Amino acid sequence: MTALQTIAARAPGFAPRIAVVLGSGWGGLTAQIQNPVRIAYAELPGFPAAGVAGHGGELWLGQIGQHGVAVMSGRQHGYETGAVDGMRQALQVLQSLGCELLVQTNAAGSLRQDLPPASLMVLSDHLNLPQRSPLVGQTGSERFVDMVGAYDPELRRQALALAAEQGATLQEGVYAWAFGPQFETPAEIRMLALLGADAVGMSSVPETILARYLGLRVLALSLITNMGAGLSGERLSHAHTLSQAAAASQQASGLLAHIIANLNLD
Repeated sequence: MTALQTIAARAPGFAPRIAVVLGSGWGGLTAQIQNPVRIAYAELPGFPAAGVAGHGGELWLGQIGQHGVAVMSGRQHGYETGAVDGMRQALQVLQSLGCELLVQTNAAGSLRQDLPPASLMVLSDHLNLPQRSPLVGQTGSERFVDMVGAYDPELRRQALALAAEQGATLQEGVYAWAFGPQFETPAEIRMLALLGADAVGMSSVPETILARYLGLRVLALSLITNMGAGLSGERLSHAHTLSQAAAASQQASGLLAHIIANLNLD
């Protein structure tokens, strides 16, 4: 069976409008899904194998507030295989299922002292530092995707207003995509700050490019787990990222659920 056929068999007639990709620290969102149906990626042809600690490897289908959602608990990163199109088939399936919007989440390092660990940031734009594209090899004029407003300004405005309603601080900023898996050097962090980045991470940008290619609107949020190299005395590691993400997970996931439940997509 194809992934769409498997989903149709497990959740007949389900047509979500919102797709969500959960990064490190955001997994608590799944507790907010009403009447969930869970399907392992291994049962869905074309979905990525979950190869990083903190990424669950399941598709969750259900409701958050007024919206049907398809939540991917975990993603494939470019540094896992060297390819940056590992999420292409999964996003195509979710678009075919009815999704109009992709909500992205990630864990990121901060380049600003006023954006400390446990802060939340909504992406206003990104820097594609590797200059790699998941659209390489595609044909036709659709591959020349306009990336102006890639992070939907209206959805961003709504997210900021909904955060303010909750008394939560949500900042805006530019996300720099570094390929990884090694962390950045202090010199690279200084360079990124000069280029206008506010946070840096190893994901999300390929999915944003794919989403825009597929005609999906994009809203993206970062959970700040650490300061960039050289900006503090902390020693960076994936274990440190996961522990910091876990400490802020409840706050981040709660705000994300409130935003998703109350988005106006019309």
